[in-house]
Amino acid sequence: MLEAFKKHIENSFPELLDTHFIIACSGGLDSSVLVELCHQANLRFSIAHCNFRLRGTASDGDEAFICDYAKKIEKEFFVTHFDTLGYVNQHKVSVQMAARELRYAWFEQLLKENNSSYLLTAHHANDNLETFLINLSRGTGIDGLTGIPAKINNIRRPLLPFTRQELESFAQVEKMDWREDASNGDAKYLRNKIRLEIIPKLNELHPTFSDNFKNTLDYLQQTETIASAYLYKLKEELFIDKHGRFEIEIAKLKELHPLSTYLHGLFSAYGYKEMDNLEALLDGLSGKQLSSNTHVLVKNRDVLILTSNVESKSDTQEYLITEEEVPLNLPLNLKFSVVPERHDNTDTVIFVQKNTLKYPLTVRKWKTGDYFYPIGLNRKKKLAKFFKDEKVDVLSKEETWLLCSEGQIVWVIGMRADHRFKVDDTTQDILKIEFT
Repeated sequence: MLEAFKKHIENSFPELLDTHFIIACSGGLDSSVLVELCHQANLRFSIAHCNFRLRGTASDGDEAFICDYAKKIEKEFFVTHFDTLGYVNQHKVSVQMAARELRYAWFEQLLKENNSSYLLTAHHANDNLETFLINLSRGTGIDGLTGIPAKINNIRRPLLPFTRQELESFAQVEKMDWREDASNGDAKYLRNKIRLEIIPKLNELHPTFSDNFKNTLDYLQQTETIASAYLYKLKEELFIDKHGRFEIEIAKLKELHPLSTYLHGLFSAYGYKEMDNLEALLDGLSGKQLSSNTHVLVKNRDVLILTSNVESKSDTQEYLITEEEVPLNLPLNLKFSVVPERHDNTDTVIFVQKNTLKYPLTVRKWKTGDYFYPIGLNRKKKLAKFFKDEKVDVLSKEETWLLCSEGQIVWVIGMRADHRFKVDDTTQDILKIEFT
């Protein structure tokens, strides 16, 4: 197996040949074999272990075992201890999710602190099969049936081509020791139930099931690669970047068949999983929104607008501008200057009569009930009606800032100034306000 492993590293993970990396090691068979293979292949690495303090003395025994193993092969050893149950209670997540979040956060920190490029985990072919069956049982698209990725970000998984049986055979030949986690034999966990009860039955039904699955996974991965390339090209055509957000023509989306499959391929990366809701949005009223954990989709007449839903803390704040100073923490760039004459207002520059302003001025987001007297109209108009008449979409409204004087709107910044502050021909003090 060592020679097969070395050849696999050379062909698929050449980046590991000339750089230092870290191996996540629990002390179990899989990760212990990965450490031994990398050691015998003369690769440069350190070992990292998480003690989740979930199994009392057994957890401490795992830590001691790996520490001794690291000393034996003369490798640097990192260890951390987690209050996993405390994390579970605080964040209201499962023990498995808590352990995952804790360890990967620590691994990321460890890589940065030690100038290491990659973290290796010991996922193997059997893990791939279990993940496939779990996703299949829950319902998934092709992306959920292509297995665990061998490379993602800074994580590398070089054991994916090898079965657990191959790892066991290697460990026995090398007379290796490892630690057994008693919870791995508890069938109350879905993954364990699949490993202990379902996969053995599948192997009974077909003696070559494992090999057949490997071939099927290869075909699915190749198909997914082709589909992803096509979807990437399609997304470039449909998703039009407009100042950091995307606009997508609804009519063009409706030309795609089968629609739900295309919608899943185009929008699942933004957190959208329920295609029925997405299809309903296409025929919904203008202004209707659909949110995921990371993004917001808004129907605006004949287009969908996709933007991040990361909320800015500044949205509910007001910023003060004194006569002496424009603060640096404004959410947008404003420049004030006294000029000898006025010119026509534009979207980015207005001229106001300086003595009509009452300092400090404020910069804030619009609120329900706001109104102003737009130049060119010279009568009161509610901002909501102004936005509607100007065909401003929902997201743009939320991103609009106002410049105000004693509660009165001086400028809907980037759009229209207020008639009450306009410059008369006889005005001597003219203030130019620029938005950049």
